[in-house]
Amino acid sequence: MNRHVRRGVLSGALAIALLASIDVVAASNVSAGLGSRGEVSVPTWLYAITGGGVIGASGLMSMLVTDRELLDALHGKRAGFGIPTAARRIGTLLGGAIGILGLVTIVAVGLFGPQIGQVNLGVLLVFVGGRAGLTIVAYVFGNPWPMLDPWRRIASLLPSGFREYPDRAGTWPAVGALLVLIWLEVVLPVTSDPALLATLVLGYTAFTLLGAITFGEDVWFRRADPLSVWYRYYGAVAPLQRTDDGVELRPFGARLRDGEVFDDRSGVAFAVLLVAELTFSGAIATRPGTRVVSSITDLGVPSPIVYAVLLLTTFGLFFWAYLLAAQRSRLRAQTFLSTRYLGYRFAGPLLAIAAGYHFAHYGGFLLSLWPTLTTVAQAPFSTLNPSQIVLPSWFGHVEAAAILLGHVLAVWLAHGTAIDTFPGRVQAIRSQYSFILVMVCFTIASLWIISLPTVSPI
Repeated sequence: MNRHVRRGVLSGALAIALLASIDVVAASNVSAGLGSRGEVSVPTWLYAITGGGVIGASGLMSMLVTDRELLDALHGKRAGFGIPTAARRIGTLLGGAIGILGLVTIVAVGLFGPQIGQVNLGVLLVFVGGRAGLTIVAYVFGNPWPMLDPWRRIASLLPSGFREYPDRAGTWPAVGALLVLIWLEVVLPVTSDPALLATLVLGYTAFTLLGAITFGEDVWFRRADPLSVWYRYYGAVAPLQRTDDGVELRPFGARLRDGEVFDDRSGVAFAVLLVAELTFSGAIATRPGTRVVSSITDLGVPSPIVYAVLLLTTFGLFFWAYLLAAQRSRLRAQTFLSTRYLGYRFAGPLLAIAAGYHFAHYGGFLLSLWPTLTTVAQAPFSTLNPSQIVLPSWFGHVEAAAILLGHVLAVWLAHGTAIDTFPGRVQAIRSQYSFILVMVCFTIASLWIISLPTVSPI
């Protein structure tokens, strides 16, 4: 047997054994009656085994699946579906009407509806419908936001393009705006004060329309609007992708290997932020996180400043780790390709990790509050008793599985990207090590966070 093949078989056997041990531990947890999110007892050694299993699986793929034609056959499967122009126009009008109706509802019910976050339709639409539901639809099926975006519909009716958008700005305005939105979500009672949330939505509306009028609708919503970039990047993971004639069905994550999703460092920064913000939001809602925040606020530092520093630090560390991985990849592969270029090419797998992590955080949230959303929608200006679904005890393992599946997909995509990027097999294998190491660290942090009991941030 060929030495490389034998090594790949051994790596694969190791990966299978390690992943099987994870299943055994999960099964024992279920039989012990452990709870879901915040109650799953996952021992620390399991994280190391999980990381080792992913590395073993990566070794198997790197050693055995190096045939470009095979990879192209697996990733390149496509089935196009044309949509008549009339149907596309009707869908665009209908989707735009739904989006504008949703925006008006959020503002109106937020200002004049019941001022209880749990039963206010505006709050539920933003967080259950938008942050959770639409995002899950984006990476499971396809990006619905271009049809629904109410701000783009309004902007299309207004004069625009008075100034040229600076190329050097890239997607950095969207990165900065998303950082501000995450920070406001943490420091302000937006989930319990519907009027405040409606006011912020009005402010976001003014900001977005002003930007679109100044720089032009197309460039603003592609580069600077954080929600548009958010849904577009999550939608890049999905099997349904838009084409000029309709839609195209592809394998999950196949588009992330094309190298067309990112074209500058700011786009990579946004992808890193999608992973970092979920880590930050999850960490500050755990007991260790609240202890860190309270220990700093006890020194007299206001909590909004503490959260701002922690958010920026988390994002900065994640971005630095990824850029360092790109630098190390260039050195290990001994290539003349620039670090910047490798950063663009290998950023796609980050979106697969973000999708898995997002489902781990918001899948249960969406399922448990969906009955409340549908009930409140029937009488948005009345105060109703909220109804929730109590998730079964085993759902915590679904969340852990979502993180692992996202990471496995990311490792597979990183391998395909390396094979595409480098002509030599050894070069392709060596170039992956640092990126896979960073992805494993991200996943270990994610699994650790979801295993901890959740508490309300300070």
